[in-house]
Amino acid sequence: MAKRKAQKQQPQELTPLERLGLRVSSMINAPKAQLEHQVTIHQLDTDPDEVWESVLELLAETDGLGMVVNDDGSVILQWDCLADDDRVIEKGDVETLEQVAPF
Repeated sequence: MAKRKAQKQQPQELTPLERLGLRVSSMINAPKAQLEHQVTIHQLDTDPDEVWESVLELLAETDGLGMVVNDDGSVILQWDCLADDDRVIEKGDVETLEQVAPF
């Protein structure tokens, strides 16, 4: 019984795509990147080329995200800050609530 619990508790190792995705996501969500609306990402030696290319393809398909590939292989991601008035809200994303009179 103890062996089964030990086997079930072993964390699953992340795939290279998941690992790179988490790294890029954390770089984008960093406070400095959010203030500047840009971040420079780069491929590590441990990132397989095909995984790096697939992440770049996913990023290229993202609306509102600009990409600049540098000579050293790093990529600058840039985005505009959307004001609340500029955000696109799909019709199904918003629920209308009926307000009941307080009296």
